[in-house]
Amino acid sequence: MATHHRVRAGALLCCLGLAALGLGACQGEGTTRPVAPSRAGSAAEVGGTAALIKAAKQEGRLNAIALPRQWANYGRLIDGFEKKYGIKVVVDNPYGHSQQEIDAVKRYRGRERAPDVLDLGDSFAQSAARQHLLAPYRVAQFDQIPPEQKDAKARWYNNYGGYVSIGCDAARVRTCPASFADLLRPEYKGLVSMHGQPTIAGSAFAAVYAAALANGGSFDNIQPGIDFFARLDKVGNYNRADPNPAAIAKGKTPISIEWDYLNLEHIDQLRGTGVKWKVSIPFDGSFSQYYAQAINKDAPHPAAARLWEEYLYSPEGQNLRLVDYARPVLMAAMAKNGTLDKALASRLPTVEGTPQFPTEAQLNKALRTVRENWAKTVGG
Repeated sequence: MATHHRVRAGALLCCLGLAALGLGACQGEGTTRPVAPSRAGSAAEVGGTAALIKAAKQEGRLNAIALPRQWANYGRLIDGFEKKYGIKVVVDNPYGHSQQEIDAVKRYRGRERAPDVLDLGDSFAQSAARQHLLAPYRVAQFDQIPPEQKDAKARWYNNYGGYVSIGCDAARVRTCPASFADLLRPEYKGLVSMHGQPTIAGSAFAAVYAAALANGGSFDNIQPGIDFFARLDKVGNYNRADPNPAAIAKGKTPISIEWDYLNLEHIDQLRGTGVKWKVSIPFDGSFSQYYAQAINKDAPHPAAARLWEEYLYSPEGQNLRLVDYARPVLMAAMAKNGTLDKALASRLPTVEGTPQFPTEAQLNKALRTVRENWAKTVGG
C-alpha cells in the first residue's frame, strides 16, 4: 500500500510565515473592537490569536464527543492540543455516531456538559446546520478548503476523509473480496460487517452509498445500496458486530466495510496478533467522503472550541491525520506550500480518477431514503 497518492494542486496558503503556528495572525487582528468568543466568527474578531488562546486557557476545558482515540489519530491530536495549550479535553461517548452527537447538543443545551465541538459526516453536518445548532466560524485556512468541502456560511467544514474500503483477515479468509459483488459469495457467510448503522453513522452511510454505486445506483439514488445489504443479509453474510480491533483479533469480524484509513490502521493495530489484515478499495463502488468539524452555537467553552478548530486545520493538525492514513482536507494546498509531510502522504493508497462528491441536496435525499427504508428493508 506504500504507493503515491496523486494530489490535486490547490491555492497557495496565505501567511506562510504563520502556517507552522496554524493560526492566522494575518486576519486583521485588532482592527475592530473584540467580541466575546461565543459570538466570534474568526480569531480576529476575538482580538487576535493571542486573545483567543488566552480566553481558551481561562476556560481550561473542551467538551468533545464521539472521538475514539484510534479514529483518524484523534488520540495524538487530543494529546497535542492539551500539551500545546494546557486545556483539558473531555470526550463523551467516544464510540458514538454522528446523529448521537446532534442529539447530545439538543439534550444538554445550556448545561456544562454539552458538547463544544462536533465531528460529523457531511449529511449530518448539513442537518445540524439546518436546525440552527452550529456557530459560524472561519478558521485561518478557511479559504483554502475546497468549496465543495465546506458550508459557505462557515457553520461546518470538512477536515479529513478517505475512501470506503474492504478489510479482510487473510489468516481466516482464504480469498479476500475485492468488490461489493464478491461480498455475496457463499464462503463469506456471517463474515461481512460495517461500522454502525447507516441511519446514525457516517461510515455505514457511506458504505451503503458505495454499495449503491456498485449496483446501478447513483448520487441521486441510494436505494440499490439498501437493497444490496438486504441481499447480503438474506444470504446470511451480513454480520452486525462492530469491526473494532478487539473483535477482529478474536475472529468475530473477519471482513469489514470501513473507511480506508480505519482499515489501514488495523494493520498497525493488529501486528503480532496472528491477524493478516489486507485492504482493498472496491473497484465497483469507489466512494470518497470527508468528516466535517463544527462548533455548537451554545458551546459552554466557546473560546476553547474555536481554538480546537484552529488546531485541527493547522499544518500540525493536518499532518497528524496522515499518521493514521486519513487524507487531510488541506493536502493539496499543503503540498503546494511545502507544509505537507510527504513521507506520510506517500503511504496512502493510489486511487484512480478524481473523487466526486454528492451535492447537499443529494446527500439529504439519500439520508432521508436510508432513514425511511433501512429498517423495513434490512432490519435493525
